[in-house]
Amino acid sequence: MPFVGYILVVLVAYLLGSIPTGFLVAKARGIDIRSMGSGNIGATNVYRTLGKTAGGFVFLADAAKGWLAVFVVAKLVAVWMYPAARLLAHDWFAICAGVAAILGHNYTCWLYFKGGKGIATSAGVLVALVPWPLLIILGIWIVVLALTRYVSLASISASFALPFAAWLVGESTAKTLVTAALAALAIYKHKANIQRLLKGTENRISVKKPLPSDAPKLIA
Repeated sequence: MPFVGYILVVLVAYLLGSIPTGFLVAKARGIDIRSMGSGNIGATNVYRTLGKTAGGFVFLADAAKGWLAVFVVAKLVAVWMYPAARLLAHDWFAICAGVAAILGHNYTCWLYFKGGKGIATSAGVLVALVPWPLLIILGIWIVVLALTRYVSLASISASFALPFAAWLVGESTAKTLVTAALAALAIYKHKANIQRLLKGTENRISVKKPLPSDAPKLIA
């Protein structure tokens, strides 16, 4: 029955998305990333704490979780369970898988349902689900970051533009509504950043910022 397929997709995608990459990478260096910087387990806080190599790895790994959930998990379940209607099934399975992976990252069951903001995982989902809107908002993200050096403001701006980009390129109503929901979730997860931006206390990104004195050195 169809609901069995949806349950399977959601469960596998959630567990995949819930892998706390940033936490694990920092833990391997002897650090609890939740007690450092913003306390977030995402790539930006890992970058600020452990440097660009660790931060870049976490970003790519978190993005891979989203891409695998949509492009691999959803497709395999659709082909396996509904071969006669796999294209239609995969479209809806892909949407469910993407949402589940992002929720898994944001509310990971391994860390008492406290995770990241979902930007990297969302990027991976969008690569597989709506690549052209992603290119549009990626351009917005780069411009805002270059002008302000606020990662949070760049992410919020790109998230806000996402459903409009999806509508602009002619994505289906379902995908446009889903991108709107994902954008709202991403902005909501940035509520603390929004407060700091309004107060003028938000940290700017710096590519040359040195590691903290108590941070272990990365092994090349």
